[in-house]
Amino acid sequence: MSNLKEVRLRIESVKNTQQITNAMKMVAASKLRKAQNAILSLRPYAQKMSELISTLYSNYSENLSSPFFEQHETDKVLLVSLASNRGLCGAFNSNIIKQIKYLTETSFEQQYGLNHLKLISIGKHVSDILINKKYPVLQIKDNLIEKVTWEGVKLLADELIELWTKHEFDRIVLVYNQFINAATQVVTTETFLPLSYDENKKTRNIDYIFEPSSETIIEELIPHYLHIQLYKTFLDSFASEQGARMTAMMIATDNADVILKDLTLSYNKARQAAITKEILEIVSGSNALNKV
Repeated sequence: MSNLKEVRLRIESVKNTQQITNAMKMVAASKLRKAQNAILSLRPYAQKMSELISTLYSNYSENLSSPFFEQHETDKVLLVSLASNRGLCGAFNSNIIKQIKYLTETSFEQQYGLNHLKLISIGKHVSDILINKKYPVLQIKDNLIEKVTWEGVKLLADELIELWTKHEFDRIVLVYNQFINAATQVVTTETFLPLSYDENKKTRNIDYIFEPSSETIIEELIPHYLHIQLYKTFLDSFASEQGARMTAMMIATDNADVILKDLTLSYNKARQAAITKEILEIVSGSNALNKV
């Protein structure tokens, strides 16, 4: 009977866990729909902004001078990592840690060795690990990913722009999960600053008239473009987190079904064996009495 009780308790425990994972899956699915709509709406605008600035600068680079396009020798590097404050989202956070480790061992090995590499960590799960592993964390901004807002992201973008214009760093790199769909998120390393432009974007020789001037337009557009790019990165990361969590909880819920079937089968077999044993004991007792 003790075995039956243990199996029954395990069945109840799995059912309770399944209710939690199913609820978390539904919450993540709801958040994912909103996040997916936001990132898919913003991407075309961000892409057009990128093309516009690249085209303008490639056509008028001889007459323009912008600090945002200045290519320095990569001596001091700032990595900005985006993760999550909560777990239960598959490999979402661990992939960011792996990517940072990979970058410090390959592309930025020299800078890391000379202590010329710093990190701004966003997302408690990754922040805690980076600190425990003694990575050179410059700032922790976990609150920014809790609720992604334009105002919060804009403040961070302005801070990064200031670090760049003051020559605190020669390269600022974003490390985040790019959203593809609910089941697929790709770890992405993207240079935030300096900006680059494609020489092939040069169009036919048309003499555009700029008001007030091409330089003013470029310098006004670039900060806004950087705000948009960082905001897109945050939305990508947030949508990826919800997609990863929904998928993880869906798998956990499905696995609970399999475990419940196995436990129910075990319970029924044990119960049948217990009943059979009781019947045999009754029959044996009856036979013994008849012999007396």
